[in-house]
Amino acid sequence: MSKFRDQVLSAVMPLLPKDDLSYWTGRLLHQKLPDSLRLRALSAFAKAYNINIDEAEKPLAEYESIGDFFTRKLKEDVRPLGSGLVHPCDAKITEAGAIRNAKIPQVKGISYPIPALLQNDEMASRFTGGSFVTYYLCPTDYHRVHAPIDFSVEWVTHIPGAFWPVNGWSVRNVPQLYTINERVAMVFRTNEGESLALIMVAATNVGAISISFDERIKTDVRPKGRKRVDYTYGGDTFDSPKGPKASSRAPLHLKKGDEVGVFSMGSSVVMLLDQSLAARLSFADNSLHSLCGQAVKLGRSIKV
Repeated sequence: MSKFRDQVLSAVMPLLPKDDLSYWTGRLLHQKLPDSLRLRALSAFAKAYNINIDEAEKPLAEYESIGDFFTRKLKEDVRPLGSGLVHPCDAKITEAGAIRNAKIPQVKGISYPIPALLQNDEMASRFTGGSFVTYYLCPTDYHRVHAPIDFSVEWVTHIPGAFWPVNGWSVRNVPQLYTINERVAMVFRTNEGESLALIMVAATNVGAISISFDERIKTDVRPKGRKRVDYTYGGDTFDSPKGPKASSRAPLHLKKGDEVGVFSMGSSVVMLLDQSLAARLSFADNSLHSLCGQAVKLGRSIKV
């Protein structure tokens, strides 16, 4: 059955207008539901995806659309913060380990280069010899991403791209998937001066990523000929990227647990740690790889 499904996906997915499909699916899911249908539709959606509605910030009846419920906030203290570096989201870890030759494994036999992922050589060079964790968010999961440690925002880029799904089939069959798909990449500086990156990767039916600390960055805005845009923070504390329309803002500091961004549907997050941070946390390749396959919750300590 799995082989047959893969064959069908291989035939169909390249032909689908994934960009337009994702955009209009997002628009449809965020349409306000009629009062007479809203609670039933939301209950059916929550049941279909086994969503724990008891964790939601508001009663189910107060959400106006499927999209509104999907991007729900959580009740306070539902995800208590552990010590040290914590997971930035609810997800399943699909890959984790050391960054070798500036590349990250996508799946056995397939890898992709960090410079292509970030599209900035200076930023990419910070993670040489570091570590990474790849998180896959399914529809069941909470879809907001949070700071895994105290840090300052240094650089953010929105890179328009494709909308391939990020499920098992695509990971096995679309080389360099995470460098092809639409994404928002963010690089942060810890209080100790180390670098950490979070890359929010879009997928089919994920037509929107918004960044919580900067209202300018929202990917569902679709002007013709969208181009990559860079944003820098904190003045001249580092070499500014050379992307188009680079702009700067004052230093911006986030505490562990602060909200970073929101997915409108399920997708993936790639977290990068530079060599110094990985060493301080004792994140060796073998121990990190043991995380693969684990379902994790936002705020829990990353234990290897």
